[in-house]
Amino acid sequence: NNGTIIFVGAVDEEGNATGIKNLVKKEMGIDYAVFGEPSGIKQVTIAYKGRLAINLKISVKDSSHASAPWLSKNAIQESMIFAKELRDKLESNQDDKTKGMLLTATVTEIKGGTSHNVTPKECETTFDIRIPVDMNCKTVEQKIAILVKEISQKREVEAFYSILDETEPFEAPHNSPLVRAFTLGIMDVEHSRPTLIRKTGTGDMNVLGSQWSIPVVTYGPGDPHEAHTIDEKVSIEEYLKGIEILKKTLQHLKRLHDKKMQ
Repeated sequence: NNGTIIFVGAVDEEGNATGIKNLVKKEMGIDYAVFGEPSGIKQVTIAYKGRLAINLKISVKDSSHASAPWLSKNAIQESMIFAKELRDKLESNQDDKTKGMLLTATVTEIKGGTSHNVTPKECETTFDIRIPVDMNCKTVEQKIAILVKEISQKREVEAFYSILDETEPFEAPHNSPLVRAFTLGIMDVEHSRPTLIRKTGTGDMNVLGSQWSIPVVTYGPGDPHEAHTIDEKVSIEEYLKGIEILKKTLQHLKRLHDKKMQ
């Protein structure tokens, strides 16, 4: 039995991962999974941060004419102050951590105001919070709930938040047959040991790895630091080397899998 390779093109990887979330509901009897994302051909991705996306709505008591701004609080300005304080407190006490193990809270969208000459009464802000593998979504959400209450009382504004998306952080086993097979495959082609890396983003690997509890990695040619930038590219040389590495890796994986099953 040489095994079967299944190719999956999952939609919405850059959104809320609806494709992979639908896939993991099925019983497919899969032994291993490899996700195609830039890692660099001498690196194998074994961990991704988790993600909480939240919507934060700030409301003040009244609005006023822009010519008399002292008559009321400004919801947009209050949101900016609120967002900075929330971010600073979520990101505190991390001085000794590497970037791959940092919790980060980033404002990605803001919406407020009804007219060019009226101070806004409401403002909504979207936060993208990335969670390292030594934390989980539940504990971070509990901290957010406490902080939102504290800051709203301090600033004397109404604050409500809702969860838009939630993905747990994930780190794959370092000693699985799959990681070993990639190590040997890369050594065959590149003649050097690969580096196992943690990415600061969040990927479909988080969902499948957590749900199916099978060995998984993310691998592919291309510089991961250039992803989502104007310089994102894959060289033809790396692309072709990546194919050879995958060929070698599958050969090693078959051998290691058969040995494990004996």
